[in-house]
Amino acid sequence: MLSGHRPVHSMLRHTRGRAYDELAWLAERGPLRTRGARPVVRDIGYFEPRPGAIEAFARIGAGDRLRAMAFRLELGQDLRWRCTAVELGGPRPPRAEAD
Repeated sequence: MLSGHRPVHSMLRHTRGRAYDELAWLAERGPLRTRGARPVVRDIGYFEPRPGAIEAFARIGAGDRLRAMAFRLELGQDLRWRCTAVELGGPRPPRAEAD
């Protein structure tokens, strides 16, 4: 999705909260788009801060660049894992102001 090969709405049922908005904001900018070969996951790791939550990272090779991506997965009451936060090195989406 961040490389432009899948539509952002394909992640809708796999996200919760602000994560979908963050992914949509990132997808508009195409941070992993390359000419030629598709981006490749080079390394992954994770930390379990509590049962039912995983904070993970991936190093992604995109062309001649190596990018870092971090995301949080949480286990829902329906026993499905969903992404609740995502970050990719670079500019971040603006935060909505509280009412």
